[in-house]
Amino acid sequence: MKYLLLSVLFFLSMPLLAQEDSLPPGKKSGKAVRFGKTKPESNTRSEKEKEPEITIKDYKIISHARDTTFLDTTLTIQKEYKYNFLRRDDFELMPFANVGQPYNRLGLNFERWQMYPSLGAKAKHFNYFELQDINYYNVATPMTDIFFKTTFEQGQMLDAMLTFNTSRRLNFSIAYKGFRSLGKYRFNQAQSGNFRTTTNYESKNKRYSLRAHVTAQNIETEENGGLAFSEDQFVNGGSDFSDRAKLEIRFDNADNQVLGKRYFLDHQYKVLRKRKDSSITEKTSLAIGHEFNYETKYYVYSQEEQDDYYGDSFLTAINDKAILKTMYNQFNATFYNSVLGRLQGNISLYNYNYYFDSLLITEDELIENQLKGEEIAVGADYEKRIKGFDIEGSFRYTVSGKLTGTILDASAGYELNENNRFRVAIHSSANLPNFNFLLYQSDYRNYNWQNSDTFENERVSSLKFDLESKLLGNLTAKYTRLDNYAYFAPDFDTATEEQVTAGLDNAIIKPFQETNSVNYIKLKYFKEFRLGKFALANTLMYQNVSQTNQVVNLPEMVTRNTLYFSSDVFKKAMYIQTGVTFKYFSEYTMNAYNPVLGEFYIQNSEKFGGYPLLDFFINARVQQTRIYLKAEHFNSGFGETDNYFAAPDYPYRDFVIRFGLVWNFFS
Repeated sequence: MKYLLLSVLFFLSMPLLAQEDSLPPGKKSGKAVRFGKTKPESNTRSEKEKEPEITIKDYKIISHARDTTFLDTTLTIQKEYKYNFLRRDDFELMPFANVGQPYNRLGLNFERWQMYPSLGAKAKHFNYFELQDINYYNVATPMTDIFFKTTFEQGQMLDAMLTFNTSRRLNFSIAYKGFRSLGKYRFNQAQSGNFRTTTNYESKNKRYSLRAHVTAQNIETEENGGLAFSEDQFVNGGSDFSDRAKLEIRFDNADNQVLGKRYFLDHQYKVLRKRKDSSITEKTSLAIGHEFNYETKYYVYSQEEQDDYYGDSFLTAINDKAILKTMYNQFNATFYNSVLGRLQGNISLYNYNYYFDSLLITEDELIENQLKGEEIAVGADYEKRIKGFDIEGSFRYTVSGKLTGTILDASAGYELNENNRFRVAIHSSANLPNFNFLLYQSDYRNYNWQNSDTFENERVSSLKFDLESKLLGNLTAKYTRLDNYAYFAPDFDTATEEQVTAGLDNAIIKPFQETNSVNYIKLKYFKEFRLGKFALANTLMYQNVSQTNQVVNLPEMVTRNTLYFSSDVFKKAMYIQTGVTFKYFSEYTMNAYNPVLGEFYIQNSEKFGGYPLLDFFINARVQQTRIYLKAEHFNSGFGETDNYFAAPDYPYRDFVIRFGLVWNFFS
């Protein structure tokens, strides 16, 4: 079996073996390639030293926080963990059966990165590129990144990005991520399109710099309400329902959609810039900057006909639409000194307009259709690095507006040596929950509320410790305290006896705030053991929640263990990794999913989990191309019953074989 799989990969990769190395060489045909320009090759040692060859480190990726990394074309176990729909490690997530559907959370991070409420519908935003998800590039020559992976029935997934420059100082990128997947269950199709384009520029004298991006995104999923008879047909149905299209669903006439456009600009000019001696290293500088962000976002839930599963409605057909338009302007001044560090002060103006199409007037209340206003905030950022120490701090405070809030982040780290480093961080924030907690309107009667005058700021305080050690492994320990935690749950106080008996929780969903404090401890550990060409990678997570009411549901233990083999094959023309990944989380009252809101809600009546998930994979690298082949959840048919769920009435995926590749090539 091993050699059969190797042979399949070898023949699939023959076109790749025939290609030249994608990375432009420093010398070729009597020319030296230098960032898109050519010069006659010199035989003098001094000229060779002035024109270093292009390496992979000349392809830089710059995050929104201005952290710089280099393009990585190696094949590692971390690449295996990130080869998924989200293109990031999903250890703390539990995916639904189809690609593009929501993820239930196995672990939580409550820290806020932005001051103001977002639109909501958080379960539909896993595939949405937020402001901090956009990268910028500084490349030596044009570079392309192509990600391809098969989906489930009648569809594929492709994420393609091209970055290039007109000079070393002016870089562009254009990217599009699109997919379509029909899914194994009826009326479960998902599809999306995520367009991104970026610009990164720095003037020749390095005084002026600019970065900007534009995104246009459309995420659409069919909603079937889950399985109508999950216990009888899925859990105990046996071979009669092995064809998942035979299972009965709740309805086949609804879908929801997230659409968004964003225009972002961040630029600054150094009015004072002094260099240290004659070098290019800055000693002191003073810069003024401006950041602009304009975004429109829509969340739509539509259903051809009302369903009693969500209660009574005003109209026969359901067409809910929430709209949020925001504009953010920040003006800042940054002072840098090689001794004192970097200090930035800023003031920002935030305009928001969250609205629905009409007012709702009932016998008992009036629900407005709009929350609109203007916020003014001030803030400061500081960072300093000296030898092995680094200190960072950030503070934001609202001085005017209804969406009052604060965010404080501070961290200090120390690098003992290249193999050992640690960091301590604190976070404190007080912000209103998302807009759909404060105001919501729907054609379903029970999905209408206004809490803008009653809900208080959610308060989050956390202390975090990180240790990275090649000998001991990586350990993260975090303590978080929550106050006024906002969540969705069934309102049993207003439910009828028939609704409670029939288990129609979705007909009585409401937003709540927990008046008692919630204390959350999270310990996460990673360590890899190696013996020759074999390795065992282990990720363990322990969680403990102390709470008066059951409002935060998480498994106590989550583990992922991968035993794999790595080696060069075919006379080192190919490098392979093959192994088995075991994932397990303890049984707990898993959150349920609500398609009308696009949110998860608290349920404390059913427990799920306590089952293993086994994946077999064989991956290969040929030059700059990584090839992936995986048998996902191959143990799904081992038991007498199928009890693996991602949420109540929403099963996890069955055994399936999927393949794809990541290909980087250079010009």
